[in-house]
Amino acid sequence: MTTISISFPKVGSQAYLLCAMRILWIAMPLAILLPLHLLWLLLKLPSPWAMLFLRICARALGARVTVYGKPLRRDVFFVANHISWHDIPILAGITGSAFVAQDGVRDWPVIGWLAKLNRTIFISRSEKQNVAQQVAELREAIAENWSVTLFPEGTTSDGRGLLPFKQSLFATLAPPPKPMMIQPVYLDFGIDGPDIAWLGEETGWESAWRAFTRPGSYDVGVHFLEPFDPGALADRKIVCALARSRIAAALSSKLGYSVT
Repeated sequence: MTTISISFPKVGSQAYLLCAMRILWIAMPLAILLPLHLLWLLLKLPSPWAMLFLRICARALGARVTVYGKPLRRDVFFVANHISWHDIPILAGITGSAFVAQDGVRDWPVIGWLAKLNRTIFISRSEKQNVAQQVAELREAIAENWSVTLFPEGTTSDGRGLLPFKQSLFATLAPPPKPMMIQPVYLDFGIDGPDIAWLGEETGWESAWRAFTRPGSYDVGVHFLEPFDPGALADRKIVCALARSRIAAALSSKLGYSVT
């Protein structure tokens, strides 16, 4: 049995009060919307409740979201840069998308269970995992979802650059399992990016504690860029390069210098 050890930094009572308020802000809507979500799933109806709940989560954590461009609503594979787990409620609150996540998230208390309810696609990041099997599982999951979001950097950055994309995950889209588009997405946290980012040796619990006790709000721009048809391209390397180049161009325009 795995034992989860949680330690929090010594801080003043104000931080604990802020954390408690944000937990209540999230827990109260969850108590109402979760039964509705489960009922919609039982009736095999498209549920709007997960999207509403995640939008509330993003706002509870301080996100003031501005949307640029027009997100596609179905048969779309969103490809986004990755700053923190804040990205998930922010994007899902706009699109209702399912997500591709590392399989370790499945075992997180509460979070893992909620992720499964939101149709999260879990994949192993272990080098020992059979890539062909991983691709097959991802293709099957994509075929069952209207929209899926991937963070192809495979880890997080501080928003001031763009890491290399993992090409193997784009094998699911060369060709795609059904007619669908790729829409690159640029998440812009501005000057708050380094403070919001989950970097270094920080654990998931430490990152969550920092988010729940961070005073004030922050602005985030979500830029839905020009979509393209992966089925019209030759292979996964070209699909991957085109998605990355569009996000890099948007990031370069924002920062005022070239991002490669």
